[in-house]
Amino acid sequence: MRKSKAFWTGTLGVALFVFTTFLGGLLDPKYSHTSQFISELYADNAGHADFLRFFGYIPSGILFSLFSVFAIMETPKSTLRTVGFLGIGIGYGVGTIICGFFNCDTDCNPYFINPSSSQIIHNFVGFITYTICPPAIFLLGFSARKWRKGNMLSNISFALSLLSFCFFGLLNANLHSPYKGLIQRVLEGSILLWILYCSYYLLKLKRTP
Repeated sequence: MRKSKAFWTGTLGVALFVFTTFLGGLLDPKYSHTSQFISELYADNAGHADFLRFFGYIPSGILFSLFSVFAIMETPKSTLRTVGFLGIGIGYGVGTIICGFFNCDTDCNPYFINPSSSQIIHNFVGFITYTICPPAIFLLGFSARKWRKGNMLSNISFALSLLSFCFFGLLNANLHSPYKGLIQRVLEGSILLWILYCSYYLLKLKRTP
């Protein structure tokens, strides 16, 4: 049986990211997934910040980066494919790693008052991540049209790209919304769901002669 490294790194990356987020919420009874950003789980004042960063989010970012590299190796050559997967690998993979190392200030400093350099880097990289990922997925939707049995992946890519773009706009429209945590999770979830489905597609591609 031919194995897909992209499948394993992508699937494990998604599983670890989601598990870490749920675990962080369980470890802090006062935390709200609806009204708080994911970054607040490992903010400067969070009780389990280092554990969640170094054993959860940073490793998941490494896995996402590896996923993009293996995906490039396992799909037909094209410029769109390369740019798209590099967007995911750098934007979501490296972006998650950097945000993990440079966590935000106490409660993520919602009004950005005298922010630390770590907070500034965290916010900037987070913005770049959400700016890059939707168009990267969109480009891969076009590229997947030419892949073997890639029409479903293409359609899902277009849909999730649009969903992530809309919720990125909604999130930036009001960063103090009482539902900002929920909005961010839809945005993150659309990217994670795409990685998960793409991983599954690449596994099928490997197994189909």
